[in-house]
Amino acid sequence: MAEFTPEAGGGSTGTEQEATVPVPAAAGGGPISHAIFRLARLHRMFAGQLLRRIGLHPGQELVMMHLWELGPQRQAALVRLLDSDAATMTRTVRRLEQAGFVRRRPDPTDKRASLIEPTAASHALRREVERVWSQLEDISTAGLSDDERTAALHTLERLEQNLVQAAATPADATMER
Repeated sequence: MAEFTPEAGGGSTGTEQEATVPVPAAAGGGPISHAIFRLARLHRMFAGQLLRRIGLHPGQELVMMHLWELGPQRQAALVRLLDSDAATMTRTVRRLEQAGFVRRRPDPTDKRASLIEPTAASHALRREVERVWSQLEDISTAGLSDDERTAALHTLERLEQNLVQAAATPADATMER
C-alpha cells in the first residue's frame, strides 16, 4: 500500500510499503480510491497469471462459477449476474464455447433464445478454478491474521455497499455530498 507522508495528510506508521504505482498529487483527495485502483489492477494481474495456467482469462471463471452453481442460463441472465455488458458477455461465452467449456442449446421456453450450459470438460475445470481462487486468496491476504482477514472483508463489503447505494442514487444527490 502507499505510504502516506505528513505532507499528504497522514502519518506513516513505518510498516507500510511504497505504492507500486506513483500516487499523483491530484489523487491526494482520494487515497483510498487510488489504493483500490492499484489493488484491483494487481489482483487482476495475478488472477490472469494463475488462470492462464488452466486455460482461462479473468472473468471467464466467474461465468463458469455461476453456471456450475445455477445450471444453464440465458446469456442475458449472465450479463445481469455479472453486471457485464452484452458485447463482453458475447465474447466471453464464445471463447468458453471454443475452449469446450460451455455449449449453447435452445431454450425450451423461448425458441428465440438459447441457454448457455457447462460441459463435462468444464466440471473437471471446477476443481482447478477453486484451487486458483484459494491460491489468489492466500497471495492477497498473506501475513494477515484471521481477525484482519475478517476486518478486511467487512471493510470491502462496506465500500461495495456505499458504491451500490451511490449508483442507485440520482446523480444530482451524489454530487451534493
